[in-house]
Amino acid sequence: MRAADAATYVNVFALTGIATVLVTRAFLAQAGYPQLGGGGGSPLHIAHMLWGGLLMMAAILLTLGFLGRASRIVGAFIGGIGFGLFIDEVGKQITDEPGYFYEPAAGIIYLSFALLLLLTHLIRRRATRATGLDARQRSVHAADLALAGVADGLTAEQRRAALRLVEGSDRELDAALARLIAAVPERPPAVHAWWRRWASGVGRALRWLARTRIVLALAVLCLLTEALLFSVWMSVDLFGGQLAREPQPGAHLAVALTEVVSAVLGIIGLIRLRSDRATAFRLFQAALLADMFIGQIFKFTMDQFAAVVELGVDLTLLWVISASLSAQRALVPASAPTQPPAPTPPPAPVSPGARAA
Repeated sequence: MRAADAATYVNVFALTGIATVLVTRAFLAQAGYPQLGGGGGSPLHIAHMLWGGLLMMAAILLTLGFLGRASRIVGAFIGGIGFGLFIDEVGKQITDEPGYFYEPAAGIIYLSFALLLLLTHLIRRRATRATGLDARQRSVHAADLALAGVADGLTAEQRRAALRLVEGSDRELDAALARLIAAVPERPPAVHAWWRRWASGVGRALRWLARTRIVLALAVLCLLTEALLFSVWMSVDLFGGQLAREPQPGAHLAVALTEVVSAVLGIIGLIRLRSDRATAFRLFQAALLADMFIGQIFKFTMDQFAAVVELGVDLTLLWVISASLSAQRALVPASAPTQPPAPTPPPAPVSPGARAA
């Protein structure tokens, strides 16, 4: 059964893995790609994939051998480092030479983490749906919270959330869980350090800035410019015969097709912007997601890890568009026109005979 806070652990695992790959590549590039264990013509080479496997084993043993959420979060962190070291050398497993610098490896690494982050989004979305859990799932999640409370205590908010899972139930098990949740020690809420308050203020300011007209206009302009430039550039290479001379012609063709799709979605969104802003923002969002989940895979194949810069630009644009779409959705209930009252039908005419009576 899925843990209630599974999205948090998967997110930590994925983000730690991404950071590990980027740090590893940067360190090896600066150090000249040294080899551990060999040297002097020795065939011995201890690949960092092996260290990744050892760290993933340590993460599994940690989550198997210890109870509580602290072990899960530490296991996700250590496992993410191990997975990053492991997936960084995926090129060695799908080709013979030169394995580490195999060009499609960068695209495979990107695809792995993109799918992990998509899984995080799907888990979080499912957890926040209004359909809720069945009785058995509610009991299991309440028991998990009670176990965490026995180990570390529960804050008042956590206790209320746990009790809501079993309230209204007439099962003896849920009644026992309610008594256990009420009996676990109280834990004071975490003290908000100055840097958390500062980060929260910066986040609010950035969200306000993202919803301003000028920032939104710049985001849409960048989106359309990027898609159109790539579409024209790739199309000229395709029809001019330059594409056949590229080392990765299939990747170039895939990027060209994806950019054409993104450009079409962006232009349609621009046309719809005046009449239906919510639909326009969804089209802009779809254009960016198409580039990030399809085009970027092949851009990493073509440009290797230099594509991280463009990915950062796409993530920024997606954040601005998503913030504007969220604001637009929040305005819909307030600005929805109220239905006018139904007109009262005119009274039926009375016949002269009825009036005489």
